[in-house]
Amino acid sequence: MLEWLIGDPQSRFHPVAIFGSWANWCESFLYADQRRRGLVTWLFVITVPLSLLWIAHNLIGWPFDVLLLWASIGWKSLFQHVRTVLAATTENEARLAVSKIVSRDTERMSQQDARSAALESLAENASDAVVAPLFWFLLLGPIGAACYRMVNTLDAMWGYRNQHYLSFGWCAAKMDDIANWIPARLTARLMLWTGKPAKWADIKLQAKTHASPNAGWPEVALTYAADVRLGGPVLRDGIEVPRPYYGPEHAREADDITAFEALSVVHNSLFLATAMTLGVTFVF
Repeated sequence: MLEWLIGDPQSRFHPVAIFGSWANWCESFLYADQRRRGLVTWLFVITVPLSLLWIAHNLIGWPFDVLLLWASIGWKSLFQHVRTVLAATTENEARLAVSKIVSRDTERMSQQDARSAALESLAENASDAVVAPLFWFLLLGPIGAACYRMVNTLDAMWGYRNQHYLSFGWCAAKMDDIANWIPARLTARLMLWTGKPAKWADIKLQAKTHASPNAGWPEVALTYAADVRLGGPVLRDGIEVPRPYYGPEHAREADDITAFEALSVVHNSLFLATAMTLGVTFVF
């Protein structure tokens, strides 16, 4: 309820921002272009705050747990950013808005390209920012949700395939892949339940062509659930990177109406995930 009503407070004192600063500080003196050093740093960066959270959890109890789970979810801000892209009236507005949520080049995007990119980000982050924290909350409690958020944050900081992070960030990227394996597929199922149904085999076939082992599942599921075409080539650092298109054979382009319908599918799927989480929590 706190996440839905208030959202993610934008402050440098937000727990995720503090954790990011802690990770940067540790990297500054522990970095080496080695997988082993990346693993040691990853373990150190997570173990210290996790120990502090465990102590606070035992000392303070459920009020701290509530705040911890709230800080682990990023629902409202995700939809705010995507709605800004979809509501843009000019290409420049759309490019500026989408540049805040994707890492690809946006200077030459059309409005349709910007909408497609925003929907892809929405689908992926529906899993990363909402379903995955709830999944780990059900398994391991609020400490589990917070631990997942730290794993996901380190992947966002170090999980790049460039010269600087290819070896050092390998552990961060792999651990995030493991943590998101089940949630990504759960998110895909939720979208098919709240949108148009599709054969799981079709989702699996296209998801396997995605560069990420997890992101492709909710992205492809959204294309079928909302009957919208996503994917296609993108520009990164001025170079066109080939990617396949995702969706059913005659899927619609991401125009105004289709994009907001896709937004509604994701919105409903996350409400379903929340209802399921509440149900399991009350029963067990």
